[in-house]
Amino acid sequence: MVESCFGSSGQPLAVPGRVLVGEGVLTKICRKKPKPRQFFLFNDILVYGNILINKKKYNKQHVIPLEEVKLESLQDEGQLRNGWLIRTASKSFAVYAATSTEKQEWMAHINKCIEDLLRKSGKKAVEVHAAVWVPDSEANVCMHCKKTQFTVLNRRHHCRNCGTVVCGPCSSKRFLLPNQSTKQLRVCLNCFDKLSRDKAQQNSTNINYLRNSLKDRSESSGDDDSDDDDNFVPSTTTPEQPKFY
Repeated sequence: MVESCFGSSGQPLAVPGRVLVGEGVLTKICRKKPKPRQFFLFNDILVYGNILINKKKYNKQHVIPLEEVKLESLQDEGQLRNGWLIRTASKSFAVYAATSTEKQEWMAHINKCIEDLLRKSGKKAVEVHAAVWVPDSEANVCMHCKKTQFTVLNRRHHCRNCGTVVCGPCSSKRFLLPNQSTKQLRVCLNCFDKLSRDKAQQNSTNINYLRNSLKDRSESSGDDDSDDDDNFVPSTTTPEQPKFY
């Protein structure tokens, strides 16, 4: 059923041992504005997409392995209530439920699936997660130089390492973030300096370790990732309460 709702735009989801645990609509904080998204929780993956026709047609499918997920509850702030962060190594974002009860149910079921997966696989939880992007609406000026105002010509950019909104000159550097991509990604100048220092320090540590290792060996022997969709058509139906099975 879920596969057919995504049509040809989605990937096959039916695999042996995979079970649908719950489904429902959550508000996802996207780069430009909050948008409703349909979520499907399976015992090993979390799937979400844009709602074209409620319960019938979705697109922009995203599949997240639950072994990579870490949840973090958010404090209520203004109209943004009942939210939490979904963190992964390649992408992190905030979602909001309609009620406090729905938030508790979603978080409890997701955490239970993660716990069961890690216990069965014997793997450890992922420790490094991608930064949550600051929404465009929260930054009228560059968050790095504090000077450049954003206009049609001066576009907003996001640092892939810390998630802040920065101008072009303040994000002119790129750095390899292996958890997110095999290509170098845009980062702000602060993060570039810090990442460069950390890399240099790591390289120095590795070189010293290698030297000591070779020395010891010699002595002992005697002889080294928007799902933003500008063409998004919102569903006209009122979201139903999530269902958990």
